Amino acid sequence: METTYFGFIATILYLFGGLLSFTATLRNASQKKHWRLALILPILLAFGLHGIGLFFIVITPDGLVSNFFNSLSIAAWFTIALTLALSIKQPIHSLGIILFPATAICIALSLLFPAAGSALSTQYNVHLHILFSVIAYALLFVAALQAILLAYQDYSLHEHKLNHFVRGLPPLASMESLLFHMINVGFIFLTLSLISGFVYLDDMFAQHLVHKTVLSIFAWIIFAILLVGRKIYGWRGRSAVKWTVGGFSLLLLAYFGSKMVLELILKR
Repeated sequence: METTYFGFIATILYLFGGLLSFTATLRNASQKKHWRLALILPILLAFGLHGIGLFFIVITPDGLVSNFFNSLSIAAWFTIALTLALSIKQPIHSLGIILFPATAICIALSLLFPAAGSALSTQYNVHLHILFSVIAYALLFVAALQAILLAYQDYSLHEHKLNHFVRGLPPLASMESLLFHMINVGFIFLTLSLISGFVYLDDMFAQHLVHKTVLSIFAWIIFAILLVGRKIYGWRGRSAVKWTVGGFSLLLLAYFGSKMVLELILKR
């Protein structure tokens, strides 16, 4: 019951944080001290309550237990953690406009559909593989959000539609630099995820893992092409956005597509 209260309060706080992020961006006020405090305090509290709730739901003596909606909530929690870490040096308040409400939705779904999940292995090396996978997903999810905002900002600048929201975003060069910083780090963790999977798991191409493995490899190839294209040909702007969103879409299918089919469709 306590986990339900934690989740409910965290949901409200994340929604409030999304509203504050939107307001701060419109007013171009995110760098002012009182606005920064108003933004960070409810999100830190939501993040803590979210984590406590997940701890009691997911960690058991038999191992890590997770179903589809809990997996979404776990990924969202890691995404918030990485966003908070990045926000120390980078002005990424605008990401909260999408990220915080999306996290609230993930928590609400996990509370509405608390189906039992299967216990994962208690072996530390399997947990390490899972950790690499979730961090990679979280980083590249934030990168995908950043790419969407970058695309909107680029379109608005080219079409001379500079509304208050666009004026409140960081400069285009800073937005693009942050995007590739997140992609670089996310790509490293995706590489570690694939390597640890092949080393520690019995068969990455087993029937229940083959779709996840193949789609993750294709996503890795897409991000590798993007980073090489950036380095050699100077890819940026719309090209970067398309490759980023395309690569993340494959990861989304890899991490959650098969789980959704197994737990929400075939079981019915």
